[in-house]
Amino acid sequence: MWALVINPVSGQGKGATLGTYVAGYLNSRKIDYEIILGKNAIEQSDALQRFIGKYPQCEGVLAVGGDGLFHLVLQKITPAQIPLGVIPAGTGNDFARTLGWPIESIDSLLDTVLTKKPHRVDLGLVDGEWFGAILSTGFDSIVNEKANAMSWPKGPMKYNVAIAMELPRFKPRHYEITLDDRTISTEAMLIAVSNGRSYGGGMLVCPNADITDGLFDVMVLHPISKLEFTKVFPRVFKGTHIAHPAVEIVRSKRVSITAKAVAYADGERVGQLPISAECIPGALATWTP
Repeated sequence: MWALVINPVSGQGKGATLGTYVAGYLNSRKIDYEIILGKNAIEQSDALQRFIGKYPQCEGVLAVGGDGLFHLVLQKITPAQIPLGVIPAGTGNDFARTLGWPIESIDSLLDTVLTKKPHRVDLGLVDGEWFGAILSTGFDSIVNEKANAMSWPKGPMKYNVAIAMELPRFKPRHYEITLDDRTISTEAMLIAVSNGRSYGGGMLVCPNADITDGLFDVMVLHPISKLEFTKVFPRVFKGTHIAHPAVEIVRSKRVSITAKAVAYADGERVGQLPISAECIPGALATWTP
């Protein structure tokens, strides 16, 4: 038995379309599954918990949606040690990118999930909450806060508008960053604690992050002028920003951050700092290409 967890509104309706397609794919192969839906995240989470209670030895969970849905599902399946198949249907799809899946090739993804054994990848754990891709604080979290409060525009454009609104008034903050072997006390514009390589729909903030090495890549963007920031920022889509002298990347299994700031993980609000995170080796069973 499989759980098919669908967020029908993810990707402006792509979740519903792809969810229907996956259900048809499973039906055509006579695979037993139960669809898990909910009017909101809490209802969906509760429904998944009930399914796990009923089928603790289930074959796996197929999640059709965006990073928000995968983040929700991780909280339930990781403690239960149930494998996760990620079907990307969101706006950013960074967890699917982290696992190495092309965003469009759904048939090959489903074929792999249904015919191959899963293997283990690392997850981050921040104050008791699991995350798959990136935990961040600084300018991007302020942009997230702004974008989440906006009803227009829809989709990825919302973040571009939020960036344009927030950058003129943004100021670097002071951070205390405690790593395995040292503490960094610094002004910074952005800090990304990376299990995966990308966030924000393919921004390669830590292009060399490895989800099987048991360590976070921690990227610190030290203060630069706003003009310089607008020049450096586009380079994040190719990962070439890491050559900039204001960008520092260190590796650590544990990271604690203190500042007057807010943190986000997988695009979901974690809350006010301070926060403490740890990379948990092999925490998730999943499939990669």
